[in-house]
Amino acid sequence: MSLRRELEHHRHSLGEIREIMNSMKTLAYMETRKLARLIEAQQTVVTSMAGATARVMAGYPGVLPAMAPSASVMLLVGSERGFCGDFNHALLARLPPVLDEDKGRIPHLVAVGRKLNMLLEQEQYDGIFLEGASTADEIPAVLTRLTTGLTSLKQEGAFALHALYHNASGELVQRQLLPPFTGITPACGNAFPPVINLAPVTLLASLSEHYLFALLHAMLCGSLYAENHQRVTHMEGAVNHLDEAAERLKLRFNALRQEEITEEIEVILLNAANLEGGRQ
Repeated sequence: MSLRRELEHHRHSLGEIREIMNSMKTLAYMETRKLARLIEAQQTVVTSMAGATARVMAGYPGVLPAMAPSASVMLLVGSERGFCGDFNHALLARLPPVLDEDKGRIPHLVAVGRKLNMLLEQEQYDGIFLEGASTADEIPAVLTRLTTGLTSLKQEGAFALHALYHNASGELVQRQLLPPFTGITPACGNAFPPVINLAPVTLLASLSEHYLFALLHAMLCGSLYAENHQRVTHMEGAVNHLDEAAERLKLRFNALRQEEITEEIEVILLNAANLEGGRQ
């Protein structure tokens, strides 16, 4: 009887854990739906700004100033919370080869996400460690902290900024963010330069700040989407595992109950036989 009660208590505990994990899975899924809308809107902003920059570069050739960064900064975007599989470990595994690529330059490290920061500290990495976002509503605050941290590094001079993060598809991406407009080519097909109210150099300088801000915003949204999508998958696997364990406990519980019933019947029959024998 005590073993059966122990099994029943264990099965009840698994049920409570399952409810918690299933709630976490549901919340993560709801977050992906919210982030999907943000990602679409933010990507539209990035594409629009890139197109405007390409037209200015085509209309005013050579206006983009040449930069010779004296240092390199690596930005890592990880997770603030756990239960997302190897999300942060994948970033950590990719980090040493990336740092080796910065030949002749000492890289600074900027990391976003408490769980990632804990791994980096365990590996004795040093840098600027920032809190990440748990929900889409927290992204603006993270963006503010991130831009403040990057601005503090500008006091040491111009630097090249590279980012390592998961995009919305869950792929690990390495991208150069500074010098600005890396990868944008001048637009073709315009016979006349665009009409602008500011000097081309002033316009691009202002545009570069907004473009970097938009890129960082898009990266944080995409990374948080990938994190929550991975959390949904992770939680779904855990819930299925708990269901299987609960089913095994149920079968074991029923088998023990059947054994107890059989023993009770045997005792009843034995007592009945003894009573019958006593009467004779």
